[in-house]
Amino acid sequence: MKKFNLAAALCASVALPTFAFGEELEVTHWWTSGGEAAAVAEMAKAFDASGDKWVDGAIAGGGGTARPIMISRITGGDPMGATQFNHGQQALELVEAGLMLDLTDVAEANNWKEIVNPPSLLEACTVDGRIYCAPVNIHSPEWLWLSNKVYEDLGIPVPTTWTEFVATADQVRAAGKVPLALGDQPWQSNLAFGALTIGVGGLDLWKTVNIDKDMAAAAGPEMAAVFQAAADARALAVGSNVQDWNQATNLVITDAAAGQIMGDWAQGEFQVAGEVAGTDYTCLPGLGMNEYISTGGDAFYFPKLDDPAKEEAQKRLAALLVSPELQVAFNLKKGSLPIRGDIDLAAANDCMKKGLEILAGGNIVPSGDQLWTPDTVKQTEDLMVEFWKSDMAPADAQAKWVEILSAN
Repeated sequence: MKKFNLAAALCASVALPTFAFGEELEVTHWWTSGGEAAAVAEMAKAFDASGDKWVDGAIAGGGGTARPIMISRITGGDPMGATQFNHGQQALELVEAGLMLDLTDVAEANNWKEIVNPPSLLEACTVDGRIYCAPVNIHSPEWLWLSNKVYEDLGIPVPTTWTEFVATADQVRAAGKVPLALGDQPWQSNLAFGALTIGVGGLDLWKTVNIDKDMAAAAGPEMAAVFQAAADARALAVGSNVQDWNQATNLVITDAAAGQIMGDWAQGEFQVAGEVAGTDYTCLPGLGMNEYISTGGDAFYFPKLDDPAKEEAQKRLAALLVSPELQVAFNLKKGSLPIRGDIDLAAANDCMKKGLEILAGGNIVPSGDQLWTPDTVKQTEDLMVEFWKSDMAPADAQAKWVEILSAN
């Protein structure tokens, strides 16, 4: 790959610096697992190499824990230099309150509208025609990750679909393994349900409910089948007994569990553990039922600091995050897909290549964060926690779910 002086390139591409490089920026995020830490280290290394200084502000516990802390600091007058949010509406109120830096000049100088793919990622950063965030990756949440060794030890083929996976559960359980690893964080239950909606219900049903907001479909028999599938999956997850998502992933890595429904960020954990895609583990996008890519992911916003020198550093970091070199280095470690299609990913593993092929084919849908308000997402998460951790009847859960969506 072509080598070049990153700092010089940024000076040339963004008409910014009247100030010398060398500013410190605190960057908050919730990337704390092994694979995540390896990925965010690539960002820090590149920013430090450009002449500025990355001050890491990792917050453990995932987005559900980190976001309220980040928002409280920004609204309370103690803003960081940059902060992670997911694509969608999570930072909308902060933007509307005038608390976020306008990055439109950076985006225009670096042709973000021409290189960010799909365009919906940049649209999620845009409010009233102005751009307020730098998208850094595409994360598709709905994958099934399988331990090949569990199935090899059982002497049966590794499943290729969710249906086949469910059919092996009794054999897996009889061998002393957990069929489905699932952590206790609320978003994990919600993620599993979303994956089952497309995997079992299909793309058309998902779009009808989430894009068209058709509540008759949400209350209908096709969704009832999804809730029944979730109840079946709930039984498969008994015995996981872990909290964090990466602990659940580790159950698959150590062959204590047969599979896990989790986003493609699980690849980072397999990579850190030295596991090889296609050899040690199998990945099934769309649970092997309906292959697609959900265009969720992460973006960085830059709170206003009332400091001209730091503002220029913020803009340098924004440009850097979208640069080709960092997009390659970061996403190869993170397990996510890049937000630009003009870069070399020859080093991608088999699972990332599957995602790239689906993305290139255009079989994509927006993420739930881009379609529902944070309040609605939180309420559905709470419902799914209650459903997955109790014996709530599928029909009762469906009725409560429709009530939440109807109030959006």
